[in-house]
Amino acid sequence: MARLFGERIMLREYQKEDLPFMREWVNNPAIVKYLADIFLFPHTLVETESFLNARLENKNPAVQGFVIADINTGAYLGQIDFSSIDWKNRKVMFGIVLGREENLSRGYGSEAIGVLLRFAFREMGLNRVALDVKAGNDRGIACYRKCGFREEGRMRDDYFQDGQYGDTIRMSILRREWEARDGNET
Repeated sequence: MARLFGERIMLREYQKEDLPFMREWVNNPAIVKYLADIFLFPHTLVETESFLNARLENKNPAVQGFVIADINTGAYLGQIDFSSIDWKNRKVMFGIVLGREENLSRGYGSEAIGVLLRFAFREMGLNRVALDVKAGNDRGIACYRKCGFREEGRMRDDYFQDGQYGDTIRMSILRREWEARDGNET
């Protein structure tokens, strides 16, 4: 995949040199709290290397992704990945993580999502981009809304965390909604 550019960030390919930056966050409870249940237990170096190698070797074409990097230095900030790419129905799910707490709430996530949406709708010709988010992830939900995502459903008591059940929210944005925002016509 080609590199994609925003104002402050670029979306670039995974590189072997990203491993130490990934290791910084995979066991940080503040970062992984709202991610998938694969982060319930500590991640070993071998598990993180295995994930990175799968990205480097492109073993699963239905899963594609980018590193979110500083536009000037190429330094790793996080990751944004497509999963479940469905070419027939022109839709995809995505997930995002920023790897350091000091980079949260600084606009990197919304900028990366904006660049990813432009790529999804203009270059890939997709019609729908969706995500699942835990209801307690207020920062994430606000970011997704800022980027034009709408809540379209709720899976009640879908996960158990901190001694209680919580809902998972499905959010999405359609191509026509994206095009209507900020003059994004293709």
